[in-house]
This record gives sequence, structure tokens and C-alpha cells, in this order.
Amino acid sequence: MKPRTTPFSGVIPPVVTPLAADGTVDTVSLERVVRHLIDGGVDALFALGSSGEVAYLTDDQQEIVLDVVVKTAAGQVPVLAGAIETTTNKVIERARSATAKGVSAIVATAPFYTRTHPTEIDRHFRQIAAACELPVLAYDIPVCVHSKLSRELVRTLAADGVLAGVKDSSGDDVSFRQLALDLRDQSGFALLTGHEVVVDAMLLGGADGSVPGLGNVDPHGYRRLHDAASRGDWAAARAEQDRLARLFEIVAVADPASASGTAAGLGAFKTALAVLGVISANTVSPPMRPLTAEETDRITAILEQAGLR
Repeated sequence: MKPRTTPFSGVIPPVVTPLAADGTVDTVSLERVVRHLIDGGVDALFALGSSGEVAYLTDDQQEIVLDVVVKTAAGQVPVLAGAIETTTNKVIERARSATAKGVSAIVATAPFYTRTHPTEIDRHFRQIAAACELPVLAYDIPVCVHSKLSRELVRTLAADGVLAGVKDSSGDDVSFRQLALDLRDQSGFALLTGHEVVVDAMLLGGADGSVPGLGNVDPHGYRRLHDAASRGDWAAARAEQDRLARLFEIVAVADPASASGTAAGLGAFKTALAVLGVISANTVSPPMRPLTAEETDRITAILEQAGLR
């Protein structure tokens, strides 16, 4: 595991966005989520990511989320803000709004919906960085934006000082390992994995940290995993990762006949947090559906097996 030479390292959960029954942001529950994560020992918070339902939230809801997260964190840990929009100008607008709220960094994907050439993706990140006062991290999530950020692109943008890091949710572990080799000597660049069931392997391969959606449910577990890896105790890191991998089975509980993979994952995280008393309800954004009572019972059993109840 390489030394941490970046301000964005360790455990950085993508904060879920609790919703009330009427679909409004449940600010009281969101405050509890932030305190739950900070108490769990996280190193930073990633607001308005995929687990935060950023693609579903209105502009007003996104503003509320950032206000609450930044205020509740109160400088105890950095807050990274997702500026997830279809095109460059929209990202810049969102990034400027987030900057004014006091966040520490901006996270942006490649453009999407529009058909995009690789040179346009390069230009996209360069223009965002030029317009922003804060560090910019790339969010590599091709399943959602339909463009995989190439190693060459990330390496070039890192060398040119355009990107301060990458959050890799591509699922391409070979590319991630090769990127870690490419950037091994790139001081200040944050290499973060979103592959929450193999964090131990990614840290061993050179990652600086993780952005685990499951970290909303069990931040202490990811804290223990990272601490074990930091001291070179890979047996302990593997044991903790094995337990978290079992806990991750909550995302497979929702009936696939009536729930997308996104709904199953977000619904599971929110249902688990509701069972643990962190949030008031497992409401998700439409057109997703909340998990049922039967599905909740199955998640409760998995939480008990993982030692969380």
C-alpha cells in the first residue's frame, strides 16, 4: 500500500440522501447519517454521488443536501460534491454552486446522453478544472455514462494537473491496477476504488482509498479494514473485507422482477439504515420503489449475521 500523499484518501462514503414519504429531503435523517459516518471514523464525505441519488434529485434538493452535509460536517472532514450533469456548462454551474457552499472538491463524470468523442471528454475535464477553484476528481462509471475513462486520458490529465484524482466504479480491476502502476509516482493524485467488496485487494494494489456505498451502513467496518491495510496486517484486512462482502448481500434481497439493480442497492442501504435507526424511512426516488416488509426482514437478518444488531 503506497503512502498517502493526497488529501483525499481512506474511507470516503457516498452519502445516501434520506427522503420523507412525500419525497422531500429528510434533513433530520441526513444530519444523523453524517454524524453516523463521522462517528464511524470516515476520512471524508462524498455528497451527491450515485448512492446519494444525484441523478434523481431536483436542483433544489441537491442544494438542500449540500447545505445539510457541509453544515453538519462542520469542517471535521472534507466534503466532496458530485457535479453530475450531462454537459460541461451544466457541470461548471453545479460546481460553482457547490464551491460557494464550502465543499473541498468537485467530482464529475464524463459527459453523457450526448454522443461524445474522446477528445471532447478530455476537453470537458480541462474546462471544468479551468472554471473551478477547487480540485476536480473524475468519476469513472461507464455503466451510467457509457464512456470508460482510458488509462491514457487519466494519466495525461493527472500529469497536466487537471485532475486531482479518480473515483473508479468501472468494475475493470485490471485497468485499475494498471492505472495504479501508471500513477505510482504521481504525488497528490487520489486513486479511489468504488468496488466495495474488494477494497483490501485494491489497497494492496496501490489505491489510496475507497468510496463504498456500503460504508453508509457500516463505516466502522471500512475504518477497521483501512487501518489494518495501513499497518500491513493483510490477514486482518481480508477478514474484515470478508465480513463486509457477506454484509453486501443485502443488495441482492430486492425482487428483481420489480426492482432495478440501482433500486436494489439504494433500497438496501436505506432499509438497513432505517433498521439501524439512523434514518426514519427507506423511501427512494421515483420511479424506484422502497423495499417491502419481507425484504426488510431479510436485510435485518443479514445485519444480525454481520454483528450490526
